[in-house]
Amino acid sequence: MSEPSARPYIGGQAVIEGVMMRSPGSFAIVCRKRSGELVVRERPMAATTKGPRTWPFVRGVASVVESLRLGSRALKWSAEIYEQDMPDDGGENVANKDAPPPSPRPKSGVASSAGKISSAIALSIAALATQDDRGTPSSPASPEPKKGGGLMSIIPIVFAVGLFIVAPQAGAEGLNRLFNLNLEVTSPGFQAITGAAKLTIVVSYLLAIRQIADVRRVFQYHGAEHKTITTYEANEELVVANARPKTTAHARCGTTFLVMVALVSVIVFTGVGGILAATNVFPKIENRLVENALLLLLKLPFLPLVAAVTFELQRFFARYCTTGPARVLLWPGFLVQKITTAEPDDAQLEVALASLRATLWREQAVKAPEREDRTFESYPALVSDRGYA
Repeated sequence: MSEPSARPYIGGQAVIEGVMMRSPGSFAIVCRKRSGELVVRERPMAATTKGPRTWPFVRGVASVVESLRLGSRALKWSAEIYEQDMPDDGGENVANKDAPPPSPRPKSGVASSAGKISSAIALSIAALATQDDRGTPSSPASPEPKKGGGLMSIIPIVFAVGLFIVAPQAGAEGLNRLFNLNLEVTSPGFQAITGAAKLTIVVSYLLAIRQIADVRRVFQYHGAEHKTITTYEANEELVVANARPKTTAHARCGTTFLVMVALVSVIVFTGVGGILAATNVFPKIENRLVENALLLLLKLPFLPLVAAVTFELQRFFARYCTTGPARVLLWPGFLVQKITTAEPDDAQLEVALASLRATLWREQAVKAPEREDRTFESYPALVSDRGYA
């Protein structure tokens, strides 16, 4: 491999029974079927190297939006593979003899009619928490054809808004009333309580969905993704033996991003509240419900600012605070990552390593014709394929 300074910046995301890896000029998704076979989809990306989308703060918003869009497509594709791979009799297919023995997969399946909506919501939030920063704004060079997602695509978005925005403020208002604090909704104290409520709700929800078998396996693949990227960043050969002992924590993790969003939002919205109070822009309303609803609406335009500031802070911490005393700044994120990552088995590590190999191949051959989704009998078969070694 080339020297680290010349190597592309890699991020990724865990999906259902698989891992997506992304570089500035490519992305790949690899999912393992019950037979042990690996299904690979890799595509070029149009990297943005100049212009407004590369400017500090602007790049944060662009990267978050593009990552969410790409991550949603990756999750949907992995769900389709998973559904197609479900055995008709509810049993397990015979595993490929060349694949390491995988941990037991849940037999209920995310595609079962009972609980399909709740599973979609939980898996969408889990994917958000496992989505790691890639660093350079980019977008698919040839976008995937859009397929109607209907209600199943909208519900997770609405739920996330309610969970991360509406519920924390409702919780802050409840505590304000319970303890007779008499805080104005624009006051720093009220915003601090809102931030604490947001962090509590996020952590509690992640702990709850970790108990779902399908989600826990996504968290195992999240751990595999982190171990693989750490192996790559250490400039070591991309083999299971090198990835296995690595930590499941990573400074650029999407979980850390969510934790930092909660903390940054306190600062940003405290400033917003102070400006609203000082300028008398925010009207005095006797009805607290209406007052809270109006504040929520006024907050919405500032959400991109929160995302942009958080992106730049996380990038700074990941670059300069990974060693020495400054590492303490990363501890809150690392603690919550203990929820959203789990120790992977060797079969899951192979999937993450395969995804990174495919991504690096496409990064180097970005102008090569797009290839159809491919299926490999095993990880050694993929490694021996041209370009993936």
